[in-house]
Amino acid sequence: MSYYNLEDLELYQISETFSNEIWLLVSEWDNFSKDTIGKQIVRSADSIGANIAEGYGRYHYKENRNFCYFSRGSILETKGWLKKARTRNLINEEQFNTLIENLQTVHIKLNAYLKFIGKSTGKSSD
Repeated sequence: MSYYNLEDLELYQISETFSNEIWLLVSEWDNFSKDTIGKQIVRSADSIGANIAEGYGRYHYKENRNFCYFSRGSILETKGWLKKARTRNLINEEQFNTLIENLQTVHIKLNAYLKFIGKSTGKSSD
């Protein structure tokens, strides 16, 4: 399987959809919530796709892999902000569960992508 455009990569597509969901959600919060948790969660969610894109644009597999690891870190950071948002009643339990499920899908696809790019170079992903 070969990808010529970043936009063809399913992982990138779902990470962008996820970050846009976060943006829309946060845009409805009050100013204090936007300025504190809101900015943080938007940045971490946007960072998932941004790191995938930057790694995709790198020439060497190892650089791509490193940016995927940064993306993985942003996934876990976003999960932490989602927990805070739920605890502070900025999102309800249903929203939290849906977003966590979507984030888990991104995480699973990222791990699969890491394995794929590792196999395409004859190296393991970890």
